[in-house]
Amino acid sequence: MTTSRPACLDWLQMLTGICLVVFMYLHALFLASIILGPGAFNSLADFFEKYYLAQKGGPAIALVFLVHFFLAARKIPLSSREQKKFLSAAKMFRHRDTWLWMVQVVSAVVVLLLGAIHMWVVLTDLPITAEKSAARIQTGYWLVFYMLLLPMVELHVGIGWYRLGIKWGFIKSAARHRAKRAEYYLTTFFILLGLIILVRFLLLSS
Repeated sequence: MTTSRPACLDWLQMLTGICLVVFMYLHALFLASIILGPGAFNSLADFFEKYYLAQKGGPAIALVFLVHFFLAARKIPLSSREQKKFLSAAKMFRHRDTWLWMVQVVSAVVVLLLGAIHMWVVLTDLPITAEKSAARIQTGYWLVFYMLLLPMVELHVGIGWYRLGIKWGFIKSAARHRAKRAEYYLTTFFILLGLIILVRFLLLSS
């Protein structure tokens, strides 16, 4: 039995989504090394530089990022008529997971725009160092930029893995309540961690 094209695209969307979830959590933990000091951060950055992980991995993640967005965009209501129908159905069903999908759509648009800017700025100014990152956050509107990007990324990632688990049966009905709680705690943890990271960079002396 042949697999339909929509099913293949759904599988690809799931796989790219999982890759991005894993990457974003690892990325946050890498940035958290600044809490231990610029030396710890730069040591990890030097390791990435030694094996060209940023030069190779950066474009690869950017490609996965774009593929995932375009696959997900197939299901986004783009016209005003479709949006009105969706809002009407969401209000009628009053189902939390339906509203979570809307949050995911809105956050996806923000992450696409701001995430693309962030990747371009970082990848065109290699190597990564604590001093460069701190200088960027301490100048212009970059702090506001990251204060907006941070919650949008974590909401999108947290809701993303939860909805993937529900859709593909990894999270069973009996475990849904625990999965929701885990999503809340994990998203809150990474948002708070991100705020601590931003403050640490903001206070880092040049």
